[in-house]
Amino acid sequence: ASAKARLIDVFDLSDVQATYILDMPLRRLTKFSRIELEKESGELTTTIEELTAILDDDGNLRQVVSDELAAVGQQHATPRRTLLLEANASPAKSAVPLEVDDAPCIVLMSSTGLLARSADTEFDASADIARAAHDVIVSSVPATARGEIGLVTSAGRVLRLSVLDLPALPSVIGIPALSAGAPIGAFVDLPANEQALCLTTLDETGCIALATARGTVKRVVADTPGSKDSWEVIRLEDGDRVVGAVRLDDAAARTAELVLVTSDGQLLRFPATAVRPQGRAAGGMAGINLASGASVIAFGAFTPTDDAMLITIAGTTAALPGIDTGSMKVTPFAEYPAKGRATGGVRCHRFRSGEDLLTLAWVGNGPVRACSSSGVPVPLPTELGKRDATGVPVAAPVSHVAGSL
Repeated sequence: ASAKARLIDVFDLSDVQATYILDMPLRRLTKFSRIELEKESGELTTTIEELTAILDDDGNLRQVVSDELAAVGQQHATPRRTLLLEANASPAKSAVPLEVDDAPCIVLMSSTGLLARSADTEFDASADIARAAHDVIVSSVPATARGEIGLVTSAGRVLRLSVLDLPALPSVIGIPALSAGAPIGAFVDLPANEQALCLTTLDETGCIALATARGTVKRVVADTPGSKDSWEVIRLEDGDRVVGAVRLDDAAARTAELVLVTSDGQLLRFPATAVRPQGRAAGGMAGINLASGASVIAFGAFTPTDDAMLITIAGTTAALPGIDTGSMKVTPFAEYPAKGRATGGVRCHRFRSGEDLLTLAWVGNGPVRACSSSGVPVPLPTELGKRDATGVPVAAPVSHVAGSL
């Protein structure tokens, strides 16, 4: 009775199962154990033979080590972030104080989420320099080497960053490539559904202009909480998100235009002065009237110049992201008339057969650059399109577009 009770308690058996095991002859139980041991012994023998064959053959051993190193390298690979200036450079002791001067600089953010600071405060975009990976700069902001800046995210937050923590770039000719930059994740932890949109100053001048997917626009007055590492700059409705943000100084805010582009191929532009500045807790105001099922996919705030362009890429909802190249159109921004805030806009891209939405849009002053999701440069069409024309095929999938700094 005690054996039966222990079987039920230890192995969680039913009364019938325990009775069957106790009634089973001992020789049958021994046979089952022998079968299991013979199976395990066979597996161990096979493993020993395989390992012995590797150790006995030097070529086989080297191949196994090579395969394992390749697998480790692929699993833990990270892109090079060290900028090589000279092929045979030798280390030298610094002859200057190690303290960093609080000198003016500019902080840059690439399309791939890399951050860096540069002592160069101006860049010659017309320089005849070959393009490189990570050279699409989506945001830049003036700062000082020991100062602080803000990072605006799609959740309507600003996160404080120390400029001194960012990698310093050497002086370059043309637009810098941020291959030596550091990823945003090295400084702040963002949830998977929250993206960095732009950089901003933390002084009491200028404003942040932003727009949400549901067509709301807002100009946020310069108001930085001194003791917080992050704070909200807009009250978002459930399910809404910020799709674009731009820092405007006081002079630019008087001449800039706000531009919204929707997923169904509509564009609306109106003066930034049509949106009165609001405090951080406000929810903004209506920017564009959206058709059913449409959303805002791009936002720009800038003072148009002669080389201002609109870039649109059309695709289909059935395509996998990053696979379908779609059709791209490059159109002079002057082609599109201005309208009042909270209107419906004008058509900016006519869809081809099979296309049903804009997958990407960008508007701003040129020269314009495009790249893939990994930061590899992608050439733009050389021919300009008409205001509501269709696009042309693209050489490779485009993930980001940016213009002048």
